Amino acid sequence: MKSIRYSRSRRSGKSEINMTPLIDMVFILLIFFIVTTSFVRESGVEVQRPSAQSAETKEKANVILGITADGQIFIEGRPLDIRSIRAYMERFLAEMPEGSVVIVADKNSVTGIAVQVLDQCRLAGVKNISLAARKS
Repeated sequence: MKSIRYSRSRRSGKSEINMTPLIDMVFILLIFFIVTTSFVRESGVEVQRPSAQSAETKEKANVILGITADGQIFIEGRPLDIRSIRAYMERFLAEMPEGSVVIVADKNSVTGIAVQVLDQCRLAGVKNISLAARKS
């Protein structure tokens, strides 16, 4: 009888919780959410958009090109030359073939620059291009 009691009391010592599977699961969930999250690229410049009565809300825009009143073009907070827009858009389409572009031009900007930006995006192969406006 003593040997049975001794073995039971010896087994009921401290128990440990193995944290490794829990940490692995948390990292797998973190990687899943990072991969499935779509990142929005901002133009990085504040512009005054013109107003339009027919303006509609666009749910998803992958790249936003900003055109300031003095004609500077911005993508993701970086100034960009008109000649490098086509190459940037081709790289963007290689990463995201169904991507969309929104051109946010200041209401006092020159229309010719917005048309050139639009033309460069189309030459790069972007199919879904929009111009941003405020709903009036």
